[in-house]
Amino acid sequence: MTLLVTGAALPDDVREREYSPSSCISGNYQPFVEAYATQSAVAYQQCEHKKNLAYGPLPSNTLDLFLPTKASLKGNSVPLLVFIHGGYWQELSKEASVFAAADCVEQGFAFCAIDYTLAPQATIQTMIQECKAALAWLHKNAAQYGFDANQIVVAGSSAGAHLASLCAECAGVKGVALVSGIYELESLIGTTVNAALQLTPTTAHAASPQRMAFTRYPNTVVCWGEIETSEFKRQSHEFATKIAGEARSGATLELFEIAQRNHFDVIIDLARPNTPLGESVKRLLLGGISQAT
Repeated sequence: MTLLVTGAALPDDVREREYSPSSCISGNYQPFVEAYATQSAVAYQQCEHKKNLAYGPLPSNTLDLFLPTKASLKGNSVPLLVFIHGGYWQELSKEASVFAAADCVEQGFAFCAIDYTLAPQATIQTMIQECKAALAWLHKNAAQYGFDANQIVVAGSSAGAHLASLCAECAGVKGVALVSGIYELESLIGTTVNAALQLTPTTAHAASPQRMAFTRYPNTVVCWGEIETSEFKRQSHEFATKIAGEARSGATLELFEIAQRNHFDVIIDLARPNTPLGESVKRLLLGGISQAT
């Protein structure tokens, strides 16, 4: 087993704080969750969409797909941005996670938000397989809905970034945008986060992207907010270093911190024009990043 510098070496009280993103904002993250829901409700009202498309057999195995008007025209396929929500694998849903849809369709891109089964009803390994199944469904059904099966970018926030990072080698995925993610899960053992997850050293190791070997990692954005804990920043840096050595030929990597953003509001800019994150994601959707950093 490859040894890593992990948060598990920290004192318990420090580790609990470091893996509690709300510790940087005085503990109350509900206003940000409410903002997700409010902006998502507007997107549902304003944008053409297909709701609760089933990619698997469970009620939680559904996705919502938003399409620009031109996507319905014959032969006019567009790139697709797929978003996997966070919530430490135990909170939130796709219904509060489509806040970027309007920004996407206004720029001529399709957008999709995935639901997956949350803990404690499912293990993280099950969630990984569900998200991969959703990507496989999207790739298979692209022509029916008017987006390009081979122009898919997968994005995720926090726990969603963990899941998105493991979808990078799915068919049709040409880029990933990983925002404020966690990629080495052993550090969570012993924290209150693990009460629902029930990770053991073995299962945490098996579900940690930092521990895995990748063969063709695509164009990638790794970023986080300035107002985040040291452990979240460390994890992003270490995962970016890892995938830089495992990228497919010609793939690029962009690594950056977003000023004045925290763990919860950084993702609001996912597809917003003239923002660092929104412009980076747009470059992924259009075919790549201008230069690696």
